[in-house]
Amino acid sequence: MQRYIGEILLIVTAIIWGSGFVASAVSLEHYTPYQILAVRFLMGALLLSVLFFKKFKRLTKRTLLSGIVLGVFLYVAFALQTVGLQFTTPSKNAFLTAVNVVIVPFIGFLIYKRKIDMYELTGAILAIAGVAVLSLKLSAEINVGDLLTLGCAVAFAFHIFYTAIFVQKEDPVVLTIVQMGTSALIAWIIVFFRGETTFSVETEGVLYLLYLGVFSTTIAYLMQTVAQKYITETKAAIILSTESFWGMVFSVIILSEILTVKMLVGAILILLAIVISETKFNLLKKRRTFI
Repeated sequence: MQRYIGEILLIVTAIIWGSGFVASAVSLEHYTPYQILAVRFLMGALLLSVLFFKKFKRLTKRTLLSGIVLGVFLYVAFALQTVGLQFTTPSKNAFLTAVNVVIVPFIGFLIYKRKIDMYELTGAILAIAGVAVLSLKLSAEINVGDLLTLGCAVAFAFHIFYTAIFVQKEDPVVLTIVQMGTSALIAWIIVFFRGETTFSVETEGVLYLLYLGVFSTTIAYLMQTVAQKYITETKAAIILSTESFWGMVFSVIILSEILTVKMLVGAILILLAIVISETKFNLLKKRRTFI
């Protein structure tokens, strides 16, 4: 039951992040990428601190250090993705970011000598193929933006991997608060360093920024951290990769983007990736046994 709860939480997280593509697109018309990151993480840290202030008595030195590590990975990932987007196409940026789904199992193998689950690896490869079909436009060029975005994928992979490790021993809520606070601190230092301290107060920009802060950051990352207590890091990465699919869904519904065969093929590949990693073909194995 706990595994199913974890999977449901991650699916909801992916749906929220998918809707966040639309919110980010509108927010970027009013704020710089660094301002958006600073506000998102600050809102996350403040909201969680107010809602769960009693949890602070569970804060230990180990939890603090674990949260700081996750917070650094989280901000580095977002920053590299943001800077990379200035030099490459949005479609390639989305695809290369999703490469983290393939990197995650190899982190466990290379650092901790964990055996790679071939079903989960197959699912990871199918997921990245699905994201490629959904978002990638054919181009053989590799530029600095692509390399920065690959760095972002590595950072996200480490974030997912170490979240799965740390959450086994730490309180998920406190861990989320500390990582949000760490990311917010780094983000605001960058904002002040860049001199981007003037913020727009236009209603549209504020509303979408609030959505990113409350839903895409506070609620989504809290659910991700809690969920990873009950699910493997590779499976978590595969489920979270469906944000590309949900981003497509919300783009069609809200931004009136035209649904294409290419989109449907990508969605099917991502769905197949989840089915394989989740079932490991157990249904077929049982059927063979009966036969």
